[in-house]
Amino acid sequence: MDILFTGLLLGGTYALIAMGLNLQYGMARIMNLANGEFLVAGGFGAFWFFTAGQVSPLLTIFIVAPVAFAINWLIYVVFLRPLVKRAKSRGQLEVDAILTTFGLAFFLVGLTLAFFGGDYFSYSYLARPVTFIGETYALNRVVAFFAAVVICGGLWLWLTRTRAGMSIRAIAVAPDSARLVGIDVPRLSALAFALGGAVTAVGGALISTFLTLDASTGVLFTLKALIIVIMGGVGDVRGTVIAALMLGILETFVATLIDPGLTLAAAYLLFVAILLFRPQGLFGRRQA
Repeated sequence: MDILFTGLLLGGTYALIAMGLNLQYGMARIMNLANGEFLVAGGFGAFWFFTAGQVSPLLTIFIVAPVAFAINWLIYVVFLRPLVKRAKSRGQLEVDAILTTFGLAFFLVGLTLAFFGGDYFSYSYLARPVTFIGETYALNRVVAFFAAVVICGGLWLWLTRTRAGMSIRAIAVAPDSARLVGIDVPRLSALAFALGGAVTAVGGALISTFLTLDASTGVLFTLKALIIVIMGGVGDVRGTVIAALMLGILETFVATLIDPGLTLAAAYLLFVAILLFRPQGLFGRRQA
């Protein structure tokens, strides 16, 4: 039971991080390999505000989110929209986006190292135990989990209940057809990409309350987010959440009962199994 609940707490935070990449890859059609660097930036922002002014990370997210949104919007408009315009196929766009964001990831890591150094950073926030069903859990993990639930729930409602959200989902399914019904594809694609970056940065702020980060850990979270998105189905919010919970439980199980060093290997085994037996994702339909 302890492994299950601890895994769910971790998986809930993973869901928020993967939701950011799903918005960028599934909705805006950009495979962003620099996604994890914005997670680290969000975590560093929470660390800086807390250590400098004792500002709660739960308040810092209201600063981190709009800043990350604006930066990601500019990145999309300046660097990525030209790639979208010139791409003659989805495959060409993916290749160009991967190469561009791969370089962007190195650039962001270099900036972080230049300005803040390569040291690990962590801080103590709500680092006290709470008891639930006879088991003890860290309060910061519980708070991060419930914050992730609220944000993911809000995103799901926005994507399924608002005109802008449904338009973005239409773009994810068929961008050419979306243009025919009057949807502003360039503007809403930029919105989805920027929103994805903001969500990832918020996830970084929350996860920094119980994990130690440094400038180079972004790639690890990018890989995990990519695993979750592919497992859940690109563009599928429901699948992303369930895949994230599965990954959180699996990693907790392996770390507790086998070896913490094998958690990433276990994640890749799960990823390979999904590719072999459900390549369309957990809830996707096989293409005819």
